[in-house]
Amino acid sequence: MRRNKWLPRAPAADATGRVFLVPFSGCGASLYRQWPRRVDGVEFLPVELPGHETRFAEPTFETYQELAVTMADGLEPHLDVPFAFFGHCGSALASYEVSLELTRRGTPPARLFISSEVAPQHGPVGRYLEMDDAALGAELAELIRELGGTVTDELVALHLGVLRADVEANKRYVVPQVTRLSCPITAIGWTADNEVAHTTMGGWTECGDTSFVLLEGGHHRFTEAPTELIDLLRHGLEEQWASR
Repeated sequence: MRRNKWLPRAPAADATGRVFLVPFSGCGASLYRQWPRRVDGVEFLPVELPGHETRFAEPTFETYQELAVTMADGLEPHLDVPFAFFGHCGSALASYEVSLELTRRGTPPARLFISSEVAPQHGPVGRYLEMDDAALGAELAELIRELGGTVTDELVALHLGVLRADVEANKRYVVPQVTRLSCPITAIGWTADNEVAHTTMGGWTECGDTSFVLLEGGHHRFTEAPTELIDLLRHGLEEQWASR
């Protein structure tokens, strides 16, 4: 079978559920390298976006809506079991849009997991949106260090264009009137998040039936695959297919 460019690894044929993990601005699928591949029957599948990491030679996306259409096309062969999306910060908005697109096609996700992001109608917001390239480069270097990488001028320069393109897509995302999803939403905040306060996430109730969860940690703790987050995603997905 031909490799799916959206998924760095092939989905398991015997999985009972799938959580697609969408990387946030400037990052690729390797952002989720510490996550388990599978817990019981639920597998966690990082998504590779156009213009990122293994797809670096491809053009990046202009809008989240454009990304949603192409991502829905790419993931369609693997929506044969109950599935969900997890998106953090900017990728939460992309996850919302692809959930909308799949709902329009008649294959809605079982649940949407949102982490550290305000609802679409309350954005765009965030420090990165007003930064010039020098400031973005400094932030990128700090992120690389925080995620355990080695910072070099070449590495920062390589990824700066990707981050800039993602930031511009975020800036273009203006949604005065949201469309409600048919699937439930779980909005996840973090106690020590200095980027997106959990108290600013209440607008997701306008996007669908939303429950709120507050977990311990800062803005990037999700990259460590904390047990409480993995359990939340797994149980949240299992609850939905058990109720069908």
